[in-house]
Amino acid sequence: MLPFELSFVLALIGTFLLSLTLTPLVRFLSLRVGAVDQPNARRINKVPMPSAGGLAVFLAFLTVALFIYPKMTAYVKSDIPYFDYILPVLVGAAIVTATGYLDDIFEISAKKKMIGIVLGAVIVWAYTDFRFDSFKIPFGGPMIEFGPILTCLLTIIWIVSITNAINLIDGLDGLVAGVSMISLGTMGIVSYFFLPQVDLFLTITIFLLMASILGFFPYNYHPAIIYGGDTGALFIGFMMGVLSLQGLKNSTAVAVVTPVIILGVPIVDTAVAIVRRKLSGRKISEADKMHLHHRLLAMGFTHRGAVLVVYGIAIIFSLIALLLNISTRLGGILLIAGLLFALEVLIESLEIWGEHRTPLFNVLKFIGNSDYRQTNLQKWQDKKKK
Repeated sequence: MLPFELSFVLALIGTFLLSLTLTPLVRFLSLRVGAVDQPNARRINKVPMPSAGGLAVFLAFLTVALFIYPKMTAYVKSDIPYFDYILPVLVGAAIVTATGYLDDIFEISAKKKMIGIVLGAVIVWAYTDFRFDSFKIPFGGPMIEFGPILTCLLTIIWIVSITNAINLIDGLDGLVAGVSMISLGTMGIVSYFFLPQVDLFLTITIFLLMASILGFFPYNYHPAIIYGGDTGALFIGFMMGVLSLQGLKNSTAVAVVTPVIILGVPIVDTAVAIVRRKLSGRKISEADKMHLHHRLLAMGFTHRGAVLVVYGIAIIFSLIALLLNISTRLGGILLIAGLLFALEVLIESLEIWGEHRTPLFNVLKFIGNSDYRQTNLQKWQDKKKK
């Protein structure tokens, strides 16, 4: 019998090769069933592009999780076998993936997609330990335990939010795949070395998902020959939402904050989009071209250059998440404060809030520019007199 460590490495290599092999087959299938993105005003592609490449990622993950990992972990001490641990997650993921696949072929409504994601989240909540049932207020706050109803709602909201956040950043070749692998690699390190209780099943599942995406990545990186589509974005987002739940409910503040920072790119991009649309008087669900990758393209970055910049931002988030786990409380507060400041500078520099919405720059200008300060003070005085 092979040592567990060697079996684990071989399983990841096998997953990568399986995904690498399945992707061209899925591309052929996409062309046959009509899962093709046609060029339009909202899309980057100039020619019809086969989509639903995420099906290869899902199938590679499913195969190894169902048939290889249960045998490989048979001698690992655990409360339940790996098969029982992962089966409900796979059922939920299968529903979400099928929803995305139908959307890639038929372009189903947002409401129907939401039903599929919520159903997958409910299955995870009902049949697994991946639940948002407690929360430690960061930096000295109390541990809050949630009741069954609130646990259900918070679990669903978290999984749905992360799934949709990953879907929203799916705008350039290789963007979702690359950002996801960076985040998953960091989640895997944190889950093994920094969580209060080591969960080996969680760690090996995270790296399994990463290997599944890696096999698809060469076909999806610019210039892509296949898109992941909603099939891929929803599956990857759903799994990242589920797997990150174990950090949110831990007994240390750092463990709670870490998954939020690791998933910083999709979370921040989505949160800013919601605020921006509300400030503009538009519906939250209304699409626009003001996301981070859109603004980078508008600034003159090439397609590949914009993607690499977003990768760089994701790596910075990941490094800060890792540093947070070895910092003192004061160091952690300073790290988060610095991160928030840098984020606001980036957002305002790229005008992601919207044109001329630069509150931080206005405050700094008010402090450092006497003419600007006097002009604005005069305006406020004039308003008071009226």
